[in-house]
Amino acid sequence: MSTDPQSTLRLRFWNQIKPLFEWNDHKRPLGYLIVSALGVGIPAFFAAWLGEFSAGMLACMGGLIIVYMRQTNIPHRMMTLATCAFGFSLSFALGVLTSFDPYLSAFTLLLTVFLATTICRFYSIPPPGSFFFIVAACLARTLPFDISLTAERTGILMFGSMWSCLLALSYGLAQKFFSKSIDIKPCQTEDQHVLAISIESAVISIFVGGGYLLALLTNLENPYWVPISTAAIMQGATFRAIWQRNVHRIFGTVIGMALAWMIFSLAPGPWGLAGLIMILTFIIELLITRNYGLAVIFITPLTVIFAEATVATAEPNQLILSRIFDIALGSFIGYLGGWIIHHPRFVQTIQKWTALR
Repeated sequence: MSTDPQSTLRLRFWNQIKPLFEWNDHKRPLGYLIVSALGVGIPAFFAAWLGEFSAGMLACMGGLIIVYMRQTNIPHRMMTLATCAFGFSLSFALGVLTSFDPYLSAFTLLLTVFLATTICRFYSIPPPGSFFFIVAACLARTLPFDISLTAERTGILMFGSMWSCLLALSYGLAQKFFSKSIDIKPCQTEDQHVLAISIESAVISIFVGGGYLLALLTNLENPYWVPISTAAIMQGATFRAIWQRNVHRIFGTVIGMALAWMIFSLAPGPWGLAGLIMILTFIIELLITRNYGLAVIFITPLTVIFAEATVATAEPNQLILSRIFDIALGSFIGYLGGWIIHHPRFVQTIQKWTALR
């Protein structure tokens, strides 16, 4: 019985794109989703009340450490969040301190990506892994350089992180005393393949830092989207995952930019943006484990709000079109980096070096 070549080709094509539309059955507790939204959103409401919304976006970025909360025992949970808070503040401070020089800024971003990726992979930190450390480092570079404001800006970010730590502790205690059944998960084991982790982290950091330098040298208006997109793509564990993330990132971003255009066209005030930040965070945490492409649709406008609220916002049409180009460029660079990391020769070389040790 002969097989129709066209049917075989269609089947292969469907098997390739099928994962793009899969809905993973990985649910997160409702309490976690609410706490995540409050951790990122409440600082925005507080900033709107004080009339300092731009500064409040820094606290919202610090509040993002809440996404690293895991269902482990409370001491381990709090230690993880405290360590993430330190990492966020260090990543952010390096960006603020070195943004005056493109080469120094690119080098410190490379160093930040290398350290964040190495540490997250060594301690087997699950997704988002090092991604939001890189986001904090990149968004720090969008701020006008003023060394006298470094401590103030970093302190505001750390206040946001402290708020998220307080929420996480309250949530953990509420689970312990009021929940009848708590599914406490074991702590992540350390990955002992230090050499392999270091080499992969070095490649990722070179592409992310190099993409940022390229964006600076080509005079992109706000080059932070290029390294963010590169890092997002290279988070994939396999080359197929890299390809899927690339497709998800580009198409999700186009739709997300349309959503961002609608938001900025309506010109919402600080209170409206604060409400949107909370809603977007809730939706992202709901979707991120289900379908990455759907989550990107809402990650995009959230990142735009964080970045554009701290600088003079351009006209919506120009803003959206320029960001789409930046993200396409970053996604292409991330795709090349992923191809190198998962190339058979590169993998074999790492395996040989690891075996020698």
